[in-house]
Amino acid sequence: MKKGILRYLLFKYLRFDKEQPFINLSMLLAFLGVSVGLCVLLVAMAIMNGFDKEFEKRFFVMNYPITILPKFYSLVDDDLINKLKKEFPKLKFSPYISTQVIVKTDNSFEGGVLFGVNFNDEKEINEVVKKALVIDEIKNFDILIGSALVREFGLKRGDKLAIIFSNLDASGFSLTPKTKRFDIKAQFHSGLLFYDKAYMYTDVNALRKILNRKQDYDGIHIYSTNAFEDLKKIKQYLGDDYISIGWWEQNQNFFSALALEKRVLFIVLMLIILVASLNIVSSLLMIVMNRRSEIALLLALGASRVEIKKSFFSLGMLIGGSGMICGIVLAFIILWLLGNFDIISLPADVYGTTKLPLDLSIIDFFLTICGALIIVALSSYYPAKKATEVNVLDTLRNE
Repeated sequence: MKKGILRYLLFKYLRFDKEQPFINLSMLLAFLGVSVGLCVLLVAMAIMNGFDKEFEKRFFVMNYPITILPKFYSLVDDDLINKLKKEFPKLKFSPYISTQVIVKTDNSFEGGVLFGVNFNDEKEINEVVKKALVIDEIKNFDILIGSALVREFGLKRGDKLAIIFSNLDASGFSLTPKTKRFDIKAQFHSGLLFYDKAYMYTDVNALRKILNRKQDYDGIHIYSTNAFEDLKKIKQYLGDDYISIGWWEQNQNFFSALALEKRVLFIVLMLIILVASLNIVSSLLMIVMNRRSEIALLLALGASRVEIKKSFFSLGMLIGGSGMICGIVLAFIILWLLGNFDIISLPADVYGTTKLPLDLSIIDFFLTICGALIIVALSSYYPAKKATEVNVLDTLRNE
């Protein structure tokens, strides 16, 4: 009996009603609204995740997973590095010194940061530097510069590049900034304009000579496959004598802004599904109002109010659920097209890639589906509840 009533009402109210065509139009709009809304939300989440991971990857490479810095009373030297290597044999270490410099050409100046590193160690932890030095080798006063700097100044391999340092040399009765000419040996390309324009690398011993530095370092860059856990262990091992920073802490504001943007986008796009679900409410309420006499007659013939409620609730879930299934299929088709064809091309110097990054995480997918399902269920419940509140005697007497 229950299945018979449910099936009967579903097929009856889904059929096109010539007398009330607006009810079917409202159902169709509800179906399309849920479908398009869910599709847009899934595609937007995939694009946001893709950009998040792409930026994270770029920052991860050039900022290094973990960085150790000395405090004013501590010292970063080879003894400390050897202790860390023994304590953490799975990690890779690259000590460095750095200084802010000015790049000078014939007609222009450009600020930047010059790193002095041991390139054998640096290539172990920095994939960008490793790719740039597959053939070439940096030694003495050779320099590795970014591709953006090469383009801006029209430089090429073998050119001399004048670097102005902040430390001063005594010259007569005045102090003048120290200037050194480096030989351009190679160029790197990280995909992010800031690093390709501002970062430069040279041999650590060569930079020590220019800066009159002893056998110490400004810090240690560390590569780790599990930076969150290893950072805790390093902090525990070093105590308060050194500052240990993870790459996510160095760019915390940036990634917090991305996370906030993603949450806001999720809420705003979920409103599309909410608005579409209002059509489910309106169409079911119109059916209830126009079929009051039929509902009252079914109740008088022995149908329970629970059966009537389930029938209208199932009708709403059928409209919304079919829209959700269609939206999911449509979203995956769009993601497949965007992922396999160059429909959208991005400027590489801004985004670090020319291809639209896409990554729909399982968590986002299920959160989106659950959110849409809850909205559709709530939209179906209210009209179903109203259908059970029909007064049988008054309705049959008056209608």
